[in-house]
Amino acid sequence: MPDSVLITGASSGIGRALAIEFSRRGYALGLCARRLELLENLQHELSRNHAVEIAELDVSQYDAVKEVLFKLAEKLGGAKIIIANAGVGERSLPGEGTFYLDRRVIEINLLGAMATIDAGAEILKKQGGGQIVGISSVAGFRGLSNVPAYSASKSALSTYMEGIRHHLTQHKIAVTVINPGFIDTAINTNRKFRPFLISAEKCARLTADMIEKKVLSSTVPLWPWALVSGAMKFIPERLWCRFKT
Repeated sequence: MPDSVLITGASSGIGRALAIEFSRRGYALGLCARRLELLENLQHELSRNHAVEIAELDVSQYDAVKEVLFKLAEKLGGAKIIIANAGVGERSLPGEGTFYLDRRVIEINLLGAMATIDAGAEILKKQGGGQIVGISSVAGFRGLSNVPAYSASKSALSTYMEGIRHHLTQHKIAVTVINPGFIDTAINTNRKFRPFLISAEKCARLTADMIEKKVLSSTVPLWPWALVSGAMKFIPERLWCRFKT
């Protein structure tokens, strides 16, 4: 049986590209997302090479996350890597009647990821080890003016994963945080400014390399974002707030 990977939010964007990349590398796949029809199409495309199990899942339905992930892992005979990838991006600003969008972003990007990680950790503890991966974002390094809730969700996810690393390491579970920059996916196609843009396929290839190396945390691509993200933290607040980020 090949090594297997579970991926949430696998129907499109980075999640879909990761599924294709890990299939290419010989992994069996457990894929879940809200849009089952897209998963079925992906399953048909990939199952000729290796086992591909799919399930419908909205990670904001927290009670369902554990059940779905456990069933996928059981069907695959276990899981080596569990990737909390499901996420949404919404433009919302305070005072514009869009709090419901902020709530949705936090429920999916942060709480849904935490539910995924919690269930994943239970699966991997029972197996004696493995790896948990969180797909965060360079948007979590500073608050972006058009998507403040998205920035907050990714910053919180990265901090949470840093906090759980010591505990999970004791159980032989590696914790990897991936911070993509601008990736050419539907989540950001309406943005006029997308510096250092790369394709979802290249992002998946670089991300899979980093996951297999069990890096602790990295931007994708590493350069120039490692340098840029470091510099972002030192831009004075008065200057940063003028940027239409």
